[in-house]
Amino acid sequence: MLKGKKGLIVGVANEMSIAWGCGRVFKREGADLAVTYQNAKAEKYVRPLAEELQSPIICPLDVCDTQQMDILFANIEKQWGKLDFVLHSIAFAPAEDLHGRVTDCSRDGFLMAMDISCHSFQRLAKRAEPLMVDGGALLTVTYMGSERVIDHYGVMGPVKAALESATRYMAAELGPKNIRCHAISPGPLLTRAASGIAEFDTLMDQATQRSPGHRLVTIDEIGELAAFLASDRARSLTGDVVHIDGGYNIMG
Repeated sequence: MLKGKKGLIVGVANEMSIAWGCGRVFKREGADLAVTYQNAKAEKYVRPLAEELQSPIICPLDVCDTQQMDILFANIEKQWGKLDFVLHSIAFAPAEDLHGRVTDCSRDGFLMAMDISCHSFQRLAKRAEPLMVDGGALLTVTYMGSERVIDHYGVMGPVKAALESATRYMAAELGPKNIRCHAISPGPLLTRAASGIAEFDTLMDQATQRSPGHRLVTIDEIGELAAFLASDRARSLTGDVVHIDGGYNIMG
């Protein structure tokens, strides 16, 4: 599906990451991939995975660092001259705000969560736009805590709601350039980011019990969806929040 396409993956942390599952499928389907790691501490975990994907571009990227982001896209432009898709799979909120009430969330904590989890997707899109000379796809990862109150999800609920809304607006704005935008919404599954949410094991147990298939999705299944959305086969789709949770979201 992705033969000859060039993609950027932001969000690989380890072998349990959604971004890693997506990267494996992207590679299997023929894409060349640029992979980022957050900092020097993360590099020792991410670089071996990126090398397994035979990534020609492996760069540090703290999404709050404008210079690093500019360097990354300069490298992509120099080596490839174009970009076909981006996967944004990162989220963060300070623990003291994540574990408290939304009502009590500090201003700094809320702004940090919005900056890293939401606005960074827009910053990536802005830099990707001029490189998507043949059109492309911008993908991000959300969660149904944006749509309903999920115990212990806290401030990330409003943040993910903002991310989904931004995705729709970006889809409308970039559509004339044949650039599509989607938010992928998996059900609960164990990742490093999810491990910071209190009682996340309970959420996974509930999803297993209540979803029609009585199981959790895998990162590889999420990758299959992401590869389809990044491909030309999904050229008529844009602006969607696509649930991949075994039907958990339909249950009352």
